Amino acid sequence: MLKALSLFTGIGGLDFGFEAAGFTTIAAVEANTTVAATIRLNRKWDVLETNLDPRRAVDICSSTIIKDAGPLDIVIAGPPCQPFSKAAYWREDGASGLDDPRSRTLNAFLQVIALTRPKAFLLENVPGFAARGHSGGLDRVLTGITRVNSTFGSRYRVHWAKLNSADYGVPQIRERVFLVGAEDGRDFIFPNPTHRNASGTDDDVRLPLYTTCWDAIGDIPSSSDDSLRMKGKWAGLLPSIPEGENYLWHTNRGGGMPLFGWRTRYWTFLLKLAKDRPSWTIQSQSGSASGPFHWSNRRLSATELFRLQTFPQNVKCDASRSEMQRMVGNAVPSLLAEVLACEIKKQFFGAKLDTSKSPTLAVPKSETAPRRTAVRPVPPAFHELVGTHADHPGTGLGPGAAAGARAKRDALRKFKAA
Repeated sequence: MLKALSLFTGIGGLDFGFEAAGFTTIAAVEANTTVAATIRLNRKWDVLETNLDPRRAVDICSSTIIKDAGPLDIVIAGPPCQPFSKAAYWREDGASGLDDPRSRTLNAFLQVIALTRPKAFLLENVPGFAARGHSGGLDRVLTGITRVNSTFGSRYRVHWAKLNSADYGVPQIRERVFLVGAEDGRDFIFPNPTHRNASGTDDDVRLPLYTTCWDAIGDIPSSSDDSLRMKGKWAGLLPSIPEGENYLWHTNRGGGMPLFGWRTRYWTFLLKLAKDRPSWTIQSQSGSASGPFHWSNRRLSATELFRLQTFPQNVKCDASRSEMQRMVGNAVPSLLAEVLACEIKKQFFGAKLDTSKSPTLAVPKSETAPRRTAVRPVPPAFHELVGTHADHPGTGLGPGAAAGARAKRDALRKFKAA
């Protein structure tokens, strides 16, 4: 039995994948009461329901559950990603990256590694965690691991990569950064992609095409659940947008009516799935007009969201829609976690894997997806928006970014004045 300690567990996306690869979660650390209840609803893991910060790390590592487990094979963690997201760099309150109090969880992760010294670790976060010019999170971990090695004589070497879930069979385009290390200092080679985009290079032609939304959720009957019906100001406009498009369809560069300026809204605004493509990234926050929406112009059901995240089929969630969306949107697709866990098991623990078999959580290919649903005309109520709309001025130049920059400058002046 390979024993895993799970930090910032959430609904368990990472854990489900490691479980499928043969690891056992001996304890899950999660602070949110609703999320902890969801973990218990699905698995019999011991849940340490507590905030994980540097002050609590010692208590967690000295708990009876951890001590009785003996030496840990791996610590897996997905600390809060909001401080390192692209949006955080333009927040009006000026807090982003390591300035955000939530980033202290990195110190807690490092302290758990120092106290338990597992044979391996895996940490996951958003691409902004290692973005050029904003890589404070990555630098913090690299520096911290160096200190752990210096203090305890371990030889952890951090290997990191940005991976796209769709490249590994997940029916969702979702990029995340993964950091992997082994206590004995051996190298880790990230797995090669197993799937390809239809527009890939000639070198990719031997790989199967990306897993599509139809593969994942096409067999789910159409739902008439009123709770999934899109509501709000923009509900009537969604049927006029083709599958795989968003509000950009109705700009001067799209194929619809000029209702909006180019890139003046968030990407998820009126974003719709296409049957023959992977899903766009499932978000943790879901406004009334924020997608991705189903191609039948409604919100996605819990079952559909779980399928697009490649959770095991027996996963349940007894929570409000907003809480469920947050849990799913914050999770790692379990199939990608399984692929990484299998590589860790092979490279660090000497396991022999049957490469002729697909991963346990792989999504079976279905029949060819039906033709795309025809769009409807733009309702007359939206015709008053037709006109010439200015494009977004560019990255870092919009009104939100300007307000955020002003807030940061003001905060810096106050700091210097103090």
